[in-house]
Amino acid sequence: MFGILQRSTLGELFKVFIPSLIGITGLIVLATIVKEASDRGLSPSQIFVAIALIIPSMMPFIIPPTTLFASCVVFGRLSHDNEITAVKAAGISVLRVVWPGALLGLSMSALLFAMYCYLIPYSFHVLRTAVVNDAEEYIFAVLKKDHEIRRTDLHLGWEIWVQQVHGRQLRNAIFKRRDAKGHYDVTAQAHEAELHVDVAKREVLVQMRNGELFDESGKTHLHFEEKEYSVPLPDMDKKRIPTPRELTWNELLQDRRDVVEKEQATAAEIVQLEFAMSGAIPTTEQTLKRSFLDHSQKDYVQRIRSLDVELQLRPALSCGCFFFVLVGCPVGIWFSRSDYLSAFITCFLPIVFIYYPVHLCFTNLAKDGKVDAVLAHWTANVILAVIALGLFRRLLKN
Repeated sequence: MFGILQRSTLGELFKVFIPSLIGITGLIVLATIVKEASDRGLSPSQIFVAIALIIPSMMPFIIPPTTLFASCVVFGRLSHDNEITAVKAAGISVLRVVWPGALLGLSMSALLFAMYCYLIPYSFHVLRTAVVNDAEEYIFAVLKKDHEIRRTDLHLGWEIWVQQVHGRQLRNAIFKRRDAKGHYDVTAQAHEAELHVDVAKREVLVQMRNGELFDESGKTHLHFEEKEYSVPLPDMDKKRIPTPRELTWNELLQDRRDVVEKEQATAAEIVQLEFAMSGAIPTTEQTLKRSFLDHSQKDYVQRIRSLDVELQLRPALSCGCFFFVLVGCPVGIWFSRSDYLSAFITCFLPIVFIYYPVHLCFTNLAKDGKVDAVLAHWTANVILAVIALGLFRRLLKN
């Protein structure tokens, strides 16, 4: 089962797969990530960190098509060079030639699932918090590019305009603060200013020199030679609940157990409250408590659905590599020519218009509770399995 023919076929698959994976990843990085990061004013060091964090999240959508491409190229070449015909003439089943492709698909599926267990969610989580952790570099990069900050990404509470940026110094800077109603209540104009971010204390220190303060009416309120402000920098990562995509596999399982326990406790509390309210006019406190419990239970149920979807999504997408190869091998053999690209397109177009749309559609339905999560994410793989079964039956008959 692992003779010279199988070893050489497996070697050819990896010779095509590895350069193709590097090439496709490089093209996507250069065409999308680098351009988008440059447009947002990120520094080269920040772009490099962003690329390192984004690439793992891209792998579930790059590795499966690359395995499909490798199988189409290699088995198309084998058929074009009459090696498949020679194998059949020697009385060897075509399945013995094809199984190295299946091994490639299985190994890539295992690799993807291993990445899904820790690396991909960890990198996604770090990416979402990277801007806050490197807030100072981000602020100066935006100011150098746009000469203003009107964004709420960092929740500074201030809007900044500068004429020039020299190193860490801002020339002719204007700072405006918004109140709770969204109106400007304080405006500061400084000939020179400096910004320093203290990540440990979660604050931005603004040092202004030779400036003036204006009140809401615009009249001069105070002239100063040097003044320092401290602006809170909230730890957004601690305030929000991590999305299922950011959780590792073990964290997903633990989070689901915790949420299920909370949902069951809330359901029991609702039953007790309904029993207490039966046969009497409910008090305002009981009505408010029932409304709060209903809202909490709805949130718990929605969270459980999202976790179930993620628990099924990761292995389902990972196994896509295996089913992609099962479709690509017979199609590559049938094309039996040097035009490998047409074989790849023939395989990949139905996958683009069937496999991923089915995944996307059923994912949304599963999150809404209209479809079971298992059915939602494994339907696309079952469709590919049925197609592959039909292709192999026809291949063995011929």
